[in-house]
Amino acid sequence: MTSPAKFRKDKEIISEYETQVKEIRAQLVEQLKCLDQQCELRVQLLQDLQDFFRKKAEIEMDYSRNLEKLAERFLAKTRYTKDPQFKKEQNVLSPVNCWNLLLAQVKRESRDHATLSDLYLNNIIPRFAQVSEDSGRLFKKSKEVGLQLHEDLMKVLNELYTVMKTYHMYNMDSINAESKLKEAEKQEEKQMSRSVRHEDRQTPRSPDSLTNIKIEEKHVRRSSVKKIEKMKEKRQAKYTENKLKANKARNEYLLALEATNNCVFKYYIHDLSDLIDCCDLGYHASLNRALRTYLSAEFNVETSKHGGLETIENAAENLEANADKQRLMETYNNVFCPPMRFDFQSHMGDMVGHLCAQQPVQGELIQRCQQLQSRLSTLTIENEEVKKTMEATLQTIQDMVTIEDFDVTDCFHHSNSMESVKSTVSESFMSKPSLAKRRANQQETEQFYFTKLKEFLEGRNLITKLQAKHDLIQKTLGESDQIIPLMVESCIRFISRHGLHHEGIFRVSGSQVEVNDIKNAFERGEDPLAGDQNDHDMDSIAGVLKLYFRGLENALFPKEVFHDLMSCVSMENLQDRAVHICKVLLSLPSNILVIMRYLFAFLNHLSQYSDDNMMDPYNLAICFGPTLMSVPEGHDQVSCQAHVNELIKTIIIHHETIFPGPRELEGPIYDRGGAAEEYCHQTQACGVPKKQFGRGQSGDGIPNHHHTANTTAPSTIHRQVLPRLRVYSLDL
Repeated sequence: MTSPAKFRKDKEIISEYETQVKEIRAQLVEQLKCLDQQCELRVQLLQDLQDFFRKKAEIEMDYSRNLEKLAERFLAKTRYTKDPQFKKEQNVLSPVNCWNLLLAQVKRESRDHATLSDLYLNNIIPRFAQVSEDSGRLFKKSKEVGLQLHEDLMKVLNELYTVMKTYHMYNMDSINAESKLKEAEKQEEKQMSRSVRHEDRQTPRSPDSLTNIKIEEKHVRRSSVKKIEKMKEKRQAKYTENKLKANKARNEYLLALEATNNCVFKYYIHDLSDLIDCCDLGYHASLNRALRTYLSAEFNVETSKHGGLETIENAAENLEANADKQRLMETYNNVFCPPMRFDFQSHMGDMVGHLCAQQPVQGELIQRCQQLQSRLSTLTIENEEVKKTMEATLQTIQDMVTIEDFDVTDCFHHSNSMESVKSTVSESFMSKPSLAKRRANQQETEQFYFTKLKEFLEGRNLITKLQAKHDLIQKTLGESDQIIPLMVESCIRFISRHGLHHEGIFRVSGSQVEVNDIKNAFERGEDPLAGDQNDHDMDSIAGVLKLYFRGLENALFPKEVFHDLMSCVSMENLQDRAVHICKVLLSLPSNILVIMRYLFAFLNHLSQYSDDNMMDPYNLAICFGPTLMSVPEGHDQVSCQAHVNELIKTIIIHHETIFPGPRELEGPIYDRGGAAEEYCHQTQACGVPKKQFGRGQSGDGIPNHHHTANTTAPSTIHRQVLPRLRVYSLDL
């Protein structure tokens, strides 16, 4: 490729990147415009509601006055009857009594509608005004957060641009150095061939003169060769130096690329959602309260209008921030959907699209991975604390705006006198000292919430960025978990050799000190249970195995299949139950199924020695049920746990029916019938040193691995990445 063609290609890459960034920038601007438009529509809606209820209050007051005039007109006729005795007699008649009750009802309706007018003017309309004020204030604060997020996002994109340009520059220097090195090699070859031809053409002369000429020519040629060799050595060193810089620059570019993509994805998937939540903070709850006040008034005035009022009540019940947010994002899908991931743009024919993990940068990557892991642990703990504070503050705000003060039934409990009908509820709600205090507390809490929200979002942004780099480095270095984690495999192997007859295994607690020592050894990548030694406490080994599954961030049985699995517990036929469980578990990832198959085959084998170890399938299910499957929040823990234990017992008994065999699901399997020597032979073929597997006791089951072609390589089979083990509780 010619130099102009190279520069054109380089400009095309930069232009494509700038176009993509420009599209994102335009999208960010449109997002704020969209949110601003939503705020304006919300304010207009609230203003229309205020105007509506103001006009309705006038109508209700006019109606109340007309009813009062109507009642007074006919009551005056009865008051001024000429014959009082006749009036008294007439009052005992049922028609007159009905007439009097009717007039009393009219006067009551008059007071009720006057109360409605008062409630509209002094309770409902101020509520809408407050909601409008709160919405504008919250949108302004949310917009500030959004602008900060946009600035941070553009900063990340600019960093990516800078790193990419640096990579291009160093890669160009490497290419130029390589070209100069090749040119020096060609000059050396030409010099050597020229010397050979010159000696061949040399004509005979006198011995003395010929000797002098040869000495001089050899001196000249030797000097020229040395110059060329020295130039070649310099260019070789320059090429090596530039190549190393190019590799490092490419690594930095790929790391920045991964971090940028994750930051952009995080913004569109998480930050935008949080930002819209901030705009809607308290709006739906406050609107719900105002509409419920109106509903309470209308239901107490005229219960016959329930049909129409129930429609409004349903609308109030359906005020839901998440649903509105979802509708908004679906309506403006082109604005809120994440952009395409940034792809690695190879430069000048460089097709290496992955991190360079060869020496000398491998050590640097390992050190950097460790630094990132340490930094991420600290940041995660700090950000979790900020998140807890933020969520507690949010709950406080929600409690402030969800007070159930919309029931105005007491406003309609009137006496028979013609006293003022002004609402006592509206007076208490709108009293200036109480209102000012509530408003001050709410705004102070909101300010604290937004402070913590900013801190949380910035922390999550940094964690996302660092986690992306850490994961890519870790993946490059080949640090990935085995199919069966070493801790699980080693503990099961040890128990199957030495502990099948151990009474109360998994039920009796072991030594906490020994459990911690064994766990720490596994986390260092060691296997403390390897070999023929049997000097460990069996209950401690069992405790380590349970501790591993209890410490997983997500239980072995995901929450997504909880209800599907629980639905089979009611089946009386155990075979039908096993078939149903099989169908549900087949939806899980294959790596989880392999671990389940391995574990339950071992538990089934262990249960067959229940005469000695006192651990039948039911007892094992009691020990492993809470560990393997957590009951979701909102469910009765006691009754659900009993069903979970029944499910685990069924899987232990019918594990061969439930889990697919090695042909349908590739991966390690637990083989209770294999001999120790056979097991050693097979595992050694997979890259596991034979010395780690000793002879088992006579009649004991030995785990047997039938590895597929994708088995972990020997160099990495003991290099366990067990960050999850550090998050579990040490309570056995």
